[in-house]
Amino acid sequence: MLPALPTAPPRPRRSFLQRGLINQCICLGISVPFWLLSHRGSAYWMTLTYSMVIGNLIWLFIDGSRQLTIRLLGDKAANKGQWPGWGSMGLTIVLGSLAGYQLGTMLVDRLLGLRSASIFDAVTPGVVTLLVAGSMTYFFWSRERLHAEMAAAEAARRLALENQLKLLESQLEPHMLFNTLANLRVLIGLDPPRAQAMLDRLIAFLRATLNGSRNGSHTLRAEFDRLADYLALMAVRMGPRLTVQFDLPDDLRERLVPPLLLQPLVENAIKHGLEPKVEGGRIEVRAERDAGRLRLTVRDTGIGLAQAAALTPNADGSGYGTSHVRERLAALFGEQARFELAGASGPEGGTLATLLLPLPPTAAAPASSATAT
Repeated sequence: MLPALPTAPPRPRRSFLQRGLINQCICLGISVPFWLLSHRGSAYWMTLTYSMVIGNLIWLFIDGSRQLTIRLLGDKAANKGQWPGWGSMGLTIVLGSLAGYQLGTMLVDRLLGLRSASIFDAVTPGVVTLLVAGSMTYFFWSRERLHAEMAAAEAARRLALENQLKLLESQLEPHMLFNTLANLRVLIGLDPPRAQAMLDRLIAFLRATLNGSRNGSHTLRAEFDRLADYLALMAVRMGPRLTVQFDLPDDLRERLVPPLLLQPLVENAIKHGLEPKVEGGRIEVRAERDAGRLRLTVRDTGIGLAQAAALTPNADGSGYGTSHVRERLAALFGEQARFELAGASGPEGGTLATLLLPLPPTAAAPASSATAT
């Protein structure tokens, strides 16, 4: 039996055309030595005509018989990668070679007014024809096997990538929830009425976020909406110490991004930048095009990276949230994406987190929602 090919999306028409194109090249290559060895006294185009007609008929007989065998075997052949066993293919090669050689010779003889020896009358043409037909069939089988194995390897890589991303996202959501509950716990002791308002906000935020974050992607509009919900939740605790500014151009609102992509950066801006600062400050979340790519930035006017690192370990960008951002970008986009965390320029200081990634596609059916600005 021929070894089973790994499962791969079948593209029969494209594969058929590729085999046909390769077969033309092989027929052309075979015509040259045949002319040099057997028909040097005749015009080359005559040998080329014999080679092209006979070679294509043999290929069509063998390939057509293979396709017919696949249809007759049904699912059994499909499980073997669209190639029957050695027994069926061997018989197909022999019969297809004989039929193609005889019919091709007869057609070209009539066209040119010549008379060629039958394949049964001369051993050499028959042996050469069978060897070439068998070699071509093995080449096509090996080539499609290689492509199928590459497709299977790519499918396995994508599955591993999806599982990795799901693991990262499943870890990120409890991390976000833990930070919020920790803030709520502090507020309960300081101001119970505000803690109650914060709890109500938390319930509404979780209802809107947890279901949506189970998708592989959502729109930038939805990402900004969730950030607006989260920052409204933080505003209950911080009061006037927190101001928020969003900048999301209309032409980017329906672009698809991974869910909770900016959430860890906003959490870091609150925890390491604004909360330690007595007077608080401002968080700016911006999306913009940058030379055909998407640039996302989260800026805070907090205490800055150096002072934050002195107060809190891992506040310099090596912590849990930022490492998740880096890992997700690397898994999704590889070297096409970049993440930077640096001190913000200007008199207000603070920290600037920047994501630069390939411009994502637009959602097919955008849902209506209003983003806070």
